[in-house]
Amino acid sequence: MKSLRLLPALIIAALVLSACASIGRPEGGPRDELPPVFVRSNPMPGERRVDRRSFSLIFDENVQLEDAFNKVVVSPAQLQAPQVTANGRRVSVLLRDTLIPNTTYTIDFGDAIKDLNEGNVLDGFAIDFSTGDSIDSLRISGIVLQASSLEPAQGILVGAYDNLDDSAIRTVPPARVARTNQLGQFTIRNLAPVPYRIYAINDINRDMHWDRSEDVAFLDTLITPWAEEIEVTDTLYDAAGGDSLINRRGIRYLPNDLLLTWFNEDYKAQYLKDYKRPDRRTATIEFGAPPDSLPEISIVDGPRDATLHGAPSARWALPVYTARHDSLTLWFTDTAVVNTDSLRLSVRYRKPDSLERLEWTTDTLKFYFRSPKRSKKEIAADTLPPALDVLDIKVPAGTTQEVYNPLRLTFGQPLASIDTSAVRFEMLVDTLWSPVKQFAIETDSLNPALGRLIRQTWNPGQKYRLTVDSAAIVGIYGEHNKAFKQEITVRALEDYSNLVLKVSGADSTAIVELLNSSDAPVRQAPVIGGAATFRYLTPGTYYARMYFDANGDSMWTTGILDSIQPEEVAYYPKKLDLKRNWDVEQQWDIYEMPVDRQKPYAILKNKPKLKRGEEAPTDGEEEEDDDPLLGPGNLNNNRNNKRNPFGGVGGFQQVGNGNAVQRR
Repeated sequence: MKSLRLLPALIIAALVLSACASIGRPEGGPRDELPPVFVRSNPMPGERRVDRRSFSLIFDENVQLEDAFNKVVVSPAQLQAPQVTANGRRVSVLLRDTLIPNTTYTIDFGDAIKDLNEGNVLDGFAIDFSTGDSIDSLRISGIVLQASSLEPAQGILVGAYDNLDDSAIRTVPPARVARTNQLGQFTIRNLAPVPYRIYAINDINRDMHWDRSEDVAFLDTLITPWAEEIEVTDTLYDAAGGDSLINRRGIRYLPNDLLLTWFNEDYKAQYLKDYKRPDRRTATIEFGAPPDSLPEISIVDGPRDATLHGAPSARWALPVYTARHDSLTLWFTDTAVVNTDSLRLSVRYRKPDSLERLEWTTDTLKFYFRSPKRSKKEIAADTLPPALDVLDIKVPAGTTQEVYNPLRLTFGQPLASIDTSAVRFEMLVDTLWSPVKQFAIETDSLNPALGRLIRQTWNPGQKYRLTVDSAAIVGIYGEHNKAFKQEITVRALEDYSNLVLKVSGADSTAIVELLNSSDAPVRQAPVIGGAATFRYLTPGTYYARMYFDANGDSMWTTGILDSIQPEEVAYYPKKLDLKRNWDVEQQWDIYEMPVDRQKPYAILKNKPKLKRGEEAPTDGEEEEDDDPLLGPGNLNNNRNNKRNPFGGVGGFQQVGNGNAVQRR
């Protein structure tokens, strides 16, 4: 009986011990996905007659800063970067520049503030104050994209200049500034109702001025900000989950759809960048930019042959320039120069002076060649007859020939002669090789010194053979080729795909580029009769970009500040999957999709960070959303329109959801 009375107590003890042995983590509530909420600051947003340079901001939870040095900007532009720190729920700001009287200031935090635990970003947060009795409250919004690729410009400086001189961007800081977020979007706040010039600058050296080597964008017209009252509908929810609609008055700040496309003038100072002598027969000279006049080169000192001293390069070398003419290779044709280990050359070329005016200047360059050390085995081999040097022949494409390309040949040195009677080109008919009639060997315009082409109307799927007899081709050093034989097979038509893009919204200047998965062009075709046609494409995944070839040079051209905008670009918003033996035709309205949403996400390099649980877009297609503060999602097709995700009223402003911009 006694043991039976103890049984309930033992069971209870066992349950207690079991619970103690199974210590678990209590379940919490749902994950925090909301950014920190601003509570108060000292001074308060919108405060007047402020005479202090230190500020303290309090939030509803612990916060942290990310890259505040680059992301936090102050208007008017500061010569000394502000000191910004976070501690607990407090963010402290110290302005290092002296405050300007009767001026509205904005401290724009961009997306630098986020909560400490979950990392939820408070995007587009800013506060303002005034050192005078009034505060400017207008603002403009827009987006900055890379002109050639429509990549969002992340962290680029956007400035509003009340100094309307063309030289202001080079000489003075902007009156008001902002930085773009990860989508390239910006809002310049606390503007006065006066005209401004708008520029975007990739201010690498942080001097608040534009230097010619820095990326830049500009608007063609002056911008005067304004605001209008609109009616906004909000949805309210009660404790039971019911909802009701309420109307209130709101303010829309305009313009809110500016589009700036940045470019680089590709300015490079003309200077002598590098020179070397990679082997005994050649010397290379590289310039910082393509010259407007070819350099003049002569020998100062080197060969024992005194008649060569002061002689121009045509007497003792063959100069071979790159396509851009910004570097050249001197192939020495005189044996006295080849055999000279120490060579001094005079190079006369155009170089900019302090005012960037090109003037002739002369540099003396020293070229040295040191023969590599030889092993004992190599020295012992000197008693043997020297091996004959051979002229190399290569077919870069290998054994597979594309239907649309000529057969390209390359050689190890510039050529002196070709005995065409010793070169045979044949086609396999049944089991016999039959000569191809009237084939010709011509100079390769892309590589005139070291390349040759055989152009032919290829029979798809056919096999060909190139045969070159020994010593048929002679180089400038007297070396000749060994017997050479190469078979090639032309791709069959069923191995290709054909693509037709029917483009609406384009004119006769439009050119379509076909891109690979790295966003690099592989082919281009003009838009003729409303269509760009690509034949004989290797199956695979492609993308497409179109540009208006305004200057007719068949290549995308950058802009010139305050003078010429870069050539306009549009992207086909989907990928193109081409399969073997398929003909594909696609319609493409270049104005159907907003410009900032055209580029497919798969080839977007500056991808925005996805929120927790958010999936990446597919094929560059996203749903548009409307915001009554900003207007309908279908904005005018305007080159100066841009996606505007900015809203908010009062002393502090915060980015909200918005709309996309389309070109006119």
